[in-house]
Amino acid sequence: MTTSGIANLPWLTWMGLLAAFCSTAAFVPQVVKTWRTRSTKDISLGMFTVLILGILLWLAYGIIIRDIPLIVANGVTLLFAATILFFKLKHG
Repeated sequence: MTTSGIANLPWLTWMGLLAAFCSTAAFVPQVVKTWRTRSTKDISLGMFTVLILGILLWLAYGIIIRDIPLIVANGVTLLFAATILFFKLKHG
């Protein structure tokens, strides 16, 4: 896609990308805090397990329908959520 192609994306795609950014960015403070403190005692293992399953399904759905905002948001969010889950499993 050329630069002019990016500028010509439909407004709905831009809205999806903005929603993807906000949803994904919401994980950053928790990832940073978990990384620094190695503490996950107040994070529910059950909730994060179900959340990661949901993210995986959204990612698969996005790939199947070739929806860039869904793919980007859920790909990056999966990395963040998996990081938190890793520390939850490692440090309880």
